[in-house]
Parts: sequence; C-alpha cells; structure tokens
Amino acid sequence: MNAQALLEVPQAVSYADVQLDRLTDLLDEEFNALKEQDLDAFEELLNEKNHILADLSQVTGVRQPEDADRLGPEWAPFRQRMVICRDMHRRNEILILRKLDAIRGALESLNVNDPTSPVEVYDRLGQIKRLKRMRGYSEA
Repeated sequence: MNAQALLEVPQAVSYADVQLDRLTDLLDEEFNALKEQDLDAFEELLNEKNHILADLSQVTGVRQPEDADRLGPEWAPFRQRMVICRDMHRRNEILILRKLDAIRGALESLNVNDPTSPVEVYDRLGQIKRLKRMRGYSEA
C-alpha cells in the first residue's frame, strides 16, 4: 500500500506542496554549496534531496515520467512546480559540468609532454610523475 492510499488526495497534494517548498530551498542551497565548492554541505543536501524525492514519489505514485500523466487535475500545480525544480536541478548540473570542465582543463594544462619542463604532476596511481628525470636525455 503506498502513502497516497493512506492520505486523501487533498491531504496528499498539501503534503506534496510542503515537500516541494523544502525541495526548492534545497536546490538553492545546493547551488550555493556548489558555487562555494563546499562538497560536505553538497553531499548532505544531496542526501536530503534524494529522501524528499523518494517521499514525493511515494505520495504521488509517480515512479516514471509517464506516471505523472495519470495524476488528476488537482495535481496540476504540483506538476508545474516540479518542472521548476527540474530546471533548478539542471542549473545545478550545468554548474557541476562547468566546474568539471575547468578542472579537466587545468589538469590537461599540467599534463606537460615537454621533457625539459620542471613540472611535477601526479600519475593515475597518485604517485608524483617526475618529468625532470627526462631532462638529462634532452640535454645530451
């Protein structure tokens, strides 16, 4: 028996609305944590966000996107607010992807193939890859 069966539809809609308020706040907090690169806060928010989403899924009975089409007209505001939350989630995802691209670019710039470079970088095993050692060969 799902949670929606335990609640009457107006109560379920009202409960979902309160959960959506919290989800919206979490998505804003998540965005700020990402901007500040506070990964500990981001992970905590992610766990709470996943809990709210699972709770909303239980209350609404929506497991797949097509399940939302079976909700009655009283759920229309809920669906509209979920679209806003989806867009906020995508905004956060774009920020994460941009930060990952910046990190990859920085790592790529450190991946120097010049044997005369004094730059030391980490290899895939986390060991320092000493590019200076090859300097003797290039000077010879």
